[in-house]
Amino acid sequence: MISGVALVAKPAGPTSHDVVEQVRRALGTDRVGHLGTLDPFAVGLLVILAGRATRLASCAAAWTKSYEGVIRLGVVTTTDDATGEPLATSDAWRGLDGGRIAEALARFCGAYAQRPPAYSAVKIAGERAYRRARRGEAVAPAPRPVQVSELELTGLAPPDVRFRATVSAGTYLRSLARDVGEALGCGAHLAALTRTRVGPFPLADAVAPEAVTPAALRDPAALVADLPRQELDEAGRAAVIHGRPVMAGKGEGGRVALFSNGELVAVAERVADALKPRVVVADA
Repeated sequence: MISGVALVAKPAGPTSHDVVEQVRRALGTDRVGHLGTLDPFAVGLLVILAGRATRLASCAAAWTKSYEGVIRLGVVTTTDDATGEPLATSDAWRGLDGGRIAEALARFCGAYAQRPPAYSAVKIAGERAYRRARRGEAVAPAPRPVQVSELELTGLAPPDVRFRATVSAGTYLRSLARDVGEALGCGAHLAALTRTRVGPFPLADAVAPEAVTPAALRDPAALVADLPRQELDEAGRAAVIHGRPVMAGKGEGGRVALFSNGELVAVAERVADALKPRVVVADA
């Protein structure tokens, strides 16, 4: 059975769902998902899980994502990116220098309450925000906490601001561009975006969607590399495969990755002195 991780370099144009569909056809399996959407205009790393590896998506939920991009000052759009219609324009950016812009970026480092874009998949009263926005409704998703661990000015060619960022899961770079524009008093939108890293995976290791093959899939164990590890004997493997607990080793708490002969078998959770399988990925 196919199970593994594909690092895909998404081009501009297709949706993340389009890329997933292409990988499904290439691998011959319907069980395919990804670790975070990229908007159609964005490019870069899309981490795709196939087969039983999809069960491990929660293990990557806390991974940060890194980006390089361009914020265009002076124009606010409906979508907070270059695909939307202009809502407001300003020439106030002409009086800004690199120091002022760097200071504005620095204000967003750390934790802050970010309002998702009106055109986003966030649900409002059970319905996606973008569906309401497309009907012409006034949409204002509730702010939610995000963490920006890096936001650095890397180039300036006014009105374009080049930046590098590392953010928590769930952070919208479109919203970040909009908020930087508001802080500078001129408005802004996200003009270009490249995702360069997801957790431990760099864009440099990715392949084009059409180059994904079963043989090129990475070991799902890469998704649990940060968890404590316990080796199982044959009896332990048989127990875990059928959902039965095994004895925990010394000092192991929380989630533990269970291996047998170098193969990831399951992710378990310690309960008292036992490790109870929560996600089983190996075949019987």
